[in-house]
Amino acid sequence: MYSQSPDRPFGAYPCDESIVPDYTLPDPLLKADGTRVTTAQEWMNHQRAAILDIFKKYEYGEIIPNPEILWFEQLTRRDDALDGLAIRKEIRIHVGMANGRTTAFDMLLYLPQGAESHPVPAFLGLNFKGNHATTTEEDVHPTGLDMQDNADEATVREHRGIQASRWCFKETISRGYASATICYHDIFRDQVGHAQESIFRLFYDQVVMEQVNETYTPIGAWAWGLSRGFDCLAAQAGILQGSIAVHGHSRLGKTSLWTGAIDQRFAMVISNDSGCCGGALHRRKYGENLSQHFQSHLNHKVPVWFVNKLDEYLWREENLPFDQHELMALSAPRPLAIATATDDQVADPRGEFLAAKAASEVYRLFGSKGLPADEMPVPDLNITGDISFHYRTGKHDQTPQDWAHYLDLADIYLAK
Repeated sequence: MYSQSPDRPFGAYPCDESIVPDYTLPDPLLKADGTRVTTAQEWMNHQRAAILDIFKKYEYGEIIPNPEILWFEQLTRRDDALDGLAIRKEIRIHVGMANGRTTAFDMLLYLPQGAESHPVPAFLGLNFKGNHATTTEEDVHPTGLDMQDNADEATVREHRGIQASRWCFKETISRGYASATICYHDIFRDQVGHAQESIFRLFYDQVVMEQVNETYTPIGAWAWGLSRGFDCLAAQAGILQGSIAVHGHSRLGKTSLWTGAIDQRFAMVISNDSGCCGGALHRRKYGENLSQHFQSHLNHKVPVWFVNKLDEYLWREENLPFDQHELMALSAPRPLAIATATDDQVADPRGEFLAAKAASEVYRLFGSKGLPADEMPVPDLNITGDISFHYRTGKHDQTPQDWAHYLDLADIYLAK
């Protein structure tokens, strides 16, 4: 699987706008019978499902079944969190099937003071390093690899708060929003050789990823976990159920786009620096591509995140029966935010802008402009609309500057 050929070694396309090939994007409004979708109703009732099926078959896999058993256990509660600004809960999400198989993963949730009597909108996203890495509060329990590998106290201490700047909990709470996170490793561990410990053990006697990847994917598993996170938030006092945004950075930005596509309960979708197989167009053949993804998986010993069938299109992206503007369009008519960065050229910021622009054609069915811009903006200029876009100065990261834009969008679209 995902093997290179002598004439096509693994690698990336150049980050060179002058050699981007001519290409034509698939028309998301063109139906299989050759006619075109002309109404929002036709999109929602027919065309949307047809495009979703293409993504399931060729990129992200089938939607993983809902658990047959689901319950929530509050592990801790602190009423003076974040210097008195917040209520903090750690909640274990238990899932299981009628076959007796179960698993669980922990959510960290911050609520503004008073939210339990006056519910607020919420942000939900997966994290890379464990819940304890997203906050400077030292009494948050370790999750992720620090828990799974029984890391010593020094390692846990080293990781505490290491990615707090990606979460901006204090700023989010101060603006009147709740924020929750789960470590993605606790849903599907992003390391080769640990699939049996993942949520797929609910459905397979023996989890062999090459077999699983015929039908499902790790990105699908992480999206499944976000949907269980939604279930948990919806059961909490203090959360406005119709105002929950999903967000993610990098591979988890890919995940947030797919989550928004398959779980329409999320009121807003945010993709931060998601790049190839996220927001960037495949057909531009710019920077990171499918081949480089698969090389990286081999080099870093992480599982392949996509279905096996995608292997057929290495170096042949122009033959894919879809492109990523159609993934963005699956969020319509809900607000969608796309973020990129100047020093993240391998993720093709311009390709993400052009995908957002092309997705606007579907948003227009709903009376929306979609992305209210015709030209790629200069760095640090926020484009705000039903499809939003910003091109931040800096590296591949999720920063307070990104959060400032997301919170401004939440003021418009979630705090109604």
